[in-house]
Amino acid sequence: MCLGIPGRVVEIVEGYDRQLALVDVSGERRKVNIGLLQDDPIQPGEWVIIHMGLAVERTDEVGARQALAGLELMGRGEQP
Repeated sequence: MCLGIPGRVVEIVEGYDRQLALVDVSGERRKVNIGLLQDDPIQPGEWVIIHMGLAVERTDEVGARQALAGLELMGRGEQP
């Protein structure tokens, strides 16, 4: 099983053949490789699912919220 973290693309980083983007992940900006999704170029404002620094899937805001809610739920574990 792999975990994917949702993030919103803020900007495409100059150079790098348009394969690097600055992505907002819960308020923190990270550089993410978007090269796997280049069949239909990513634009600022789009949501992606990130795994190990790579954008592996497109999503929308609803999908991003659902993914984040699932991650938060998993982080809680069993409550004593």
